[in-house]
Amino acid sequence: MDFEQTTRCKAVTGVAGCLIAVLGAMAGSAVWLPYGRRGLFGDFEGETNQDLLWLGLPILVLAGTTAALAVFAAVRGRWRSALVLAAALAGLAALGYGFDVLAGPQATRHCAPSC
Repeated sequence: MDFEQTTRCKAVTGVAGCLIAVLGAMAGSAVWLPYGRRGLFGDFEGETNQDLLWLGLPILVLAGTTAALAVFAAVRGRWRSALVLAAALAGLAALGYGFDVLAGPQATRHCAPSC
């Protein structure tokens, strides 16, 4: 292979990686959307949960991007990079569960069965 063809192959791979990262971010925001709509617009008695916007959206966008790039790295045979990205994804999941970023408004989470 000559230099121009190698450069072109690397450029195509870079563009594909960027497109996959954008698709992953869009998938993460699509997962967040039902929870965000319910939490921001007050599904129960108008109570809102702003943590969904400040914590939930960034964590899910980062998680979607990380998951997509981990799959991309695994498909390309870059196992070490894929494992590092999977570990980062596990850390984001732990952070998300720790802060309960997909929680609805407070009143709907702690409502008695009679509600």
